Amino acid sequence: MTRPIKNTDSICPECHKVIPARIFEEGGVVYIDKECSEHGRSKDVYWGDYDLYVRATKFSHEGTGFENPRTKTVKDCPFDCGPCPQHKSHTVLSIIDVTNRCNLSCPVCFAFAGAVGYVYEPTYEQIGEMLDNLRNNRPVPANAIQFSGGEPTLRKDLPEIVKMAKAKGFRHIEVNTNGIRLAKSVDYCRELKKAGASTIYLQFDGVTERPYRVLRGANLLPTKLKAIENLRKAGWRSIVLVPTLAKGVNDDQLGALVDFAVKNRDIVRSLNIQPVSITGRIDYEKRKEMRITIPDCVKLIENQTKGKIKRTDFYTVPFVVPMAQAIGALRRRGYVEFTAHPHCGTATYIVPDEKGDYKPITRYGDVEELFGAFGKVYEQIKAGKRRRAQLTLFVKALRSVKFEFVRKHLLPIIAKGDYKSLSELHHRLIMIGMMHFMDPYNFDLERAQQCVIHYAVPDGRIISFCTMNTLHRGEVEKKFAISPEQWRKEHGGASLRTVA
Repeated sequence: MTRPIKNTDSICPECHKVIPARIFEEGGVVYIDKECSEHGRSKDVYWGDYDLYVRATKFSHEGTGFENPRTKTVKDCPFDCGPCPQHKSHTVLSIIDVTNRCNLSCPVCFAFAGAVGYVYEPTYEQIGEMLDNLRNNRPVPANAIQFSGGEPTLRKDLPEIVKMAKAKGFRHIEVNTNGIRLAKSVDYCRELKKAGASTIYLQFDGVTERPYRVLRGANLLPTKLKAIENLRKAGWRSIVLVPTLAKGVNDDQLGALVDFAVKNRDIVRSLNIQPVSITGRIDYEKRKEMRITIPDCVKLIENQTKGKIKRTDFYTVPFVVPMAQAIGALRRRGYVEFTAHPHCGTATYIVPDEKGDYKPITRYGDVEELFGAFGKVYEQIKAGKRRRAQLTLFVKALRSVKFEFVRKHLLPIIAKGDYKSLSELHHRLIMIGMMHFMDPYNFDLERAQQCVIHYAVPDGRIISFCTMNTLHRGEVEKKFAISPEQWRKEHGGASLRTVA
């Protein structure tokens, strides 16, 4: 017995043609089903729990998109991505791949130079142009940038690139790394920090050897631990641990990863779980064995923390939109709004204590009531009732959340509304979150149009994350790529895996 949920558009996993799709519930699981006239029917798990799917949908917020899209609607979504006028969310996190060279050959990665047969490495000048393009976003300039790859630390000029981003006005700068170079040098960790990097986005698949052997082809756990030790010595206070989650590989380690984050709360700011995306031609039964979705993750966390963190402690990304809208209206300025699709990601915060224990933020009050108050405040300000809005926020905050928590954590943000106060809050909490990026089997154009994570590329386009990785990466990179032989010639015969 199936229950229809909605109709949408998707793509054929083989030819990538846009085709109609339906999303429906069956046996408590949400599926996506579609049929290509040439390649036949495709069915896949969309979300692993119907009740959690419905709960996430309640907090959906559609964004305002871009006032200055870079492309026109010609071929239609997702082929005009750049963004085109159909895109509904502005940039929350921007990404620039500074190289596709890497010093690993991970079995789960197919995009590094050794596998694709070319080197994609934008020049310093091209990266500057991409940064300018992102800062020119309207109505809200991109404020957060992640330098990724490949392995970005293979570029000698990465610290200079970080400095350039800082000078151009980016307030939050992440380096996405496997940690190998950081593990070799405290001085290099200091150099990145001095250049202005805010956060190390560290690939971290588990707390034992096996996940690294399966996912990365080698036991990298000692390397990861050494990287964390070196970052600590260099004065860092912000690491995001990023496990790629695969069924039967490390899905039994989520509770241990939470404990590891709490144990290292002086430097770990977040655990950002990424369920593995599925590429290649894989039949339905095999995909069903591999597929792990956001509801599966939060249930595993509940089980493995013995209920200290419950599935209902997690909220979909756009849940926080009313807070940005209300504070922005109170401060008479625009803030980044996390208007992602409600089924793209979810998160909660835990509050560590001095004894090494922790509680989810939801234990300190009714967060749904609080964010409902932010929504009411925003509507009051739009209606010209600014003074009443301020009183509403103060009264509701005190009623819905414990006073000590309001005083210590929320009042500085409400009063100042700046990046520094938000950063200080994040340094007192640990975020546990997850993003489930799409692949050709579960691709939903509604999700693509609400994407808030965007790649800047050298041809002037800004492309949503899942669209880039599913459809556009090859053609973008090949346009600006050189052969490995040419790269080695230009770099004195150096290996693709070395710093250059």
